[in-house]
Amino acid sequence: MREKVLENKLKLRVKRKRRIRAKISGTQDFPRVSVFRSNRYFYAQAIDDINGVTLASVDGKKLSLKANTKDAVELAKIFSQALKDKGIEKAVFDRNGYLYHGVVAAFAQALRDNGIAL
Repeated sequence: MREKVLENKLKLRVKRKRRIRAKISGTQDFPRVSVFRSNRYFYAQAIDDINGVTLASVDGKKLSLKANTKDAVELAKIFSQALKDKGIEKAVFDRNGYLYHGVVAAFAQALRDNGIAL
């Protein structure tokens, strides 16, 4: 039964993800900031969907930062600096099917606090 519940949760997240991605897209000047949250780590990348390239990324695992709100804020500081180095001041936020709550919300708010307009 446990496998069935986990399978259903994943199906619902993928459904939300597809619904979100149908509405948003990123460009060179206005990239899509996509996040991925596992139980242990948090990842983010800025994507140019027109050319299909990643402009900047940050990996919580390589930086030894866990998937909690305190570390998400620190990760957002590093990521916002990488975006500023590329000359990116605006982006569109892709929560990737996750609820805008907790770690995902803390990361987005920290990006805004560090000068990236979402």
